[in-house]
Amino acid sequence: MRVALVDDHELFRQGLRELLTERGFEVVGEASSGEEAVALAGKEIPDVLLMDISMPGMGGIEAARRIRAETPHTRIVMLTVSADERDVDEAILAGASGYLLKDAPIDAIVSGSAAAARGEALLSPAIAGNLLARIGASEPAGEPVPNFAVRLTDREREVLELMAAGRDNTQIAQELFISAQTVKNHVSNILAKLEVENRIQAAVYAVRRGLV
Repeated sequence: MRVALVDDHELFRQGLRELLTERGFEVVGEASSGEEAVALAGKEIPDVLLMDISMPGMGGIEAARRIRAETPHTRIVMLTVSADERDVDEAILAGASGYLLKDAPIDAIVSGSAAAARGEALLSPAIAGNLLARIGASEPAGEPVPNFAVRLTDREREVLELMAAGRDNTQIAQELFISAQTVKNHVSNILAKLEVENRIQAAVYAVRRGLV
């Protein structure tokens, strides 16, 4: 997997580069600003770009918008210290495929990057819980559930609940004692039945409809 790193702290990039390289990732470039990130993405077209939000000049969210428009193949994962609700919402709207906190274990960063490369979307559990709690509190009760959502199997509902809690496929497989491939199949079925594009949208949909 080809990964690019964007952060204005060189020591953080260096440490992350070493950890990712040890786990078999190919780090194809680094940048310290949003402007450099846009240029880097266009030149290297990495599978995943790990990017901070707060940087001098163009920030990560604006850079994400431009990269998604100019280099749609590249999946963007925000890796930041900010758990601010506005940053989370704007990052998702900008097209980020993941939102992870810098204090996350390296395994979570690795799995988040891998999930993004597969076209999945992943949030840190704390971020996911807060986002869905806000959505649940803001949505009116009793919104009707379409027939296709009702057709979710019991197992698909279990997988959906864990997706909404911020679990990745490997974690879901471990908790439900099934294979990762089986989880992947369930996720694909869920997205198709709910008519959504990614895991974050599925989780938001599930909360709004009272499915989880």
